[in-house]
This record gives sequence, structure tokens and C-alpha cells, in this order.
Amino acid sequence: MFGTLKTLMTGANARAEETLRDTYAIELIDQKIREATASLSAAKTTLASLIQQQRAEIRQIEALQTRISDLMQRAQAALKDDRSDLAGQAAQAVADLENELTLRQTTSQRLEARILQLRQSLETAHRRLLDLKQGAIAARAIRREQKVQRRIAPHLAAQSPFDEAEDLINRVTQDADPFEQSQILREIDTGLSADRTAGDIAGQMADAGYGPATQSTAASVLARLKAET
Repeated sequence: MFGTLKTLMTGANARAEETLRDTYAIELIDQKIREATASLSAAKTTLASLIQQQRAEIRQIEALQTRISDLMQRAQAALKDDRSDLAGQAAQAVADLENELTLRQTTSQRLEARILQLRQSLETAHRRLLDLKQGAIAARAIRREQKVQRRIAPHLAAQSPFDEAEDLINRVTQDADPFEQSQILREIDTGLSADRTAGDIAGQMADAGYGPATQSTAASVLARLKAET
């Protein structure tokens, strides 16, 4: 039971989260774009720092190479003058400088590799950010269209103002012509009057003995009773 309740609660929370994300989708997109922009800016700062470090290493390497070259020339001159003591000191200094040069060259190479990798990552992130901004523009346009559709949809439903207006128009346009209706009523009244006049004349002639009676009378009823008896 508790497992079922936990599953239902988890499902309800997931649906609520989806509804919330759908409702505030544009706001969430804008926030994610701001976060991506901030990350890209931080990565650019890191890249600038790495480039600065590499340039400093390159300057140190060039300075070491210059010092090594100078000491080598001085050591050669000391050897020519049989000053092995000075030449030995110069050789030791050159060895120390060469060891430092090797370390700095290794550091420079590592920095160069990191710079190259970060540049590629920045280019990819920059393109994705541009795509996100274009997608956000499209999403805003779609959301505006959806809002317009939601405002129009109720008016397109059954018994909407559109339908009511159409019904009123049909009632007005299909309403009977009052003049034609009056004329038809006069024609009906005229016909009824003519039928009534003809009936009166036929009754008068039947009473005078011309033709059968048009209406039942007390005399005709008594005559039928006498005939039956």
C-alpha cells in the first residue's frame, strides 16, 4: 500500500513539475541562456589567463636561451685562456639554466595543449549558445501564437459569438416579407368570403325546392324518423 502511495505521489510530483516547466518554459529558457552565457564568459577568462601564462613562459624561455648562449660564449673564451675554473663555473650555470629551460618548455607545451582544447570547447559552446538564442526567439514566437490561439479558440466553439451572429443574420435574411404575407392573408379572406356566399346561395335554392338540402334541419330529421318507423 505504501509503495503504491509512494508511486502515485512520485507520479503526481512529476506531472506537477512538467506542468510548471511548460508554464514557465520561456522564463526557464532565458535563465538557462543566462547561465550558459556566464559559463562561456568564465571560460573565456580562463582561456585568457592560460594564454597570459604561456606568453610569460615563452618570455622566460627566450630569456633563458639568451643567458645560456651568452654563458656558453664566455665559457669558450675562458677555456681558450686556460681559465678552467671560470669555465667550470659557467658550465655549472649553463646546466642549471638548461634544466630550468626544459621545465619551462614542458610547462609551455602543456599550456599550449590546454589552450587549444579550451579554444575548441569555447567555439563549440559559442555555436550552441547562438543556436539556443535562435531557439529562444522561435519559442517566444510559438508561445505568442499559442496565446492568440487560446484567446480565439473560445469564440470558435459551439454557440460562440460567431455562431450567434450567423444565426441572427439568417433569421433576418430568411424572415417572411410582411407585404407578401398581408397579400396572402387578403387572398385567403377573399376565398373564404366567396365560399361562404356560394354556400348561402345554394342553401337558399335548396329551401326553395331546387336541389338537395345543404344542411340538416328539424324537418329532415323528422322525415327520417317517420320513414324508419
